[in-house]
Amino acid sequence: MAFIRTIDEDRASGDLAVEYRRALRRAGKVFNVIRLQSRRPGVLKRSTALYLGIMTGESALSRAERELLAVVVSDVNACHY
Repeated sequence: MAFIRTIDEDRASGDLAVEYRRALRRAGKVFNVIRLQSRRPGVLKRSTALYLGIMTGESALSRAERELLAVVVSDVNACHY
């Protein structure tokens, strides 16, 4: 398994600290999928914006339907996210 060095919340500063605070407000914690992008805060910001656009933006699918699709895809890919 690969090892990726990440930046913990208590060591984050600048844009990364902002993104971590946003993650905390959204989910109550900073999940590993967020931490994995900690070395590139700009990429993290854009990645999060894409995710939020897909999951909460305008769509013919309800939020519940989108969440269900995400769960099914994660299960098929054997990914616990």
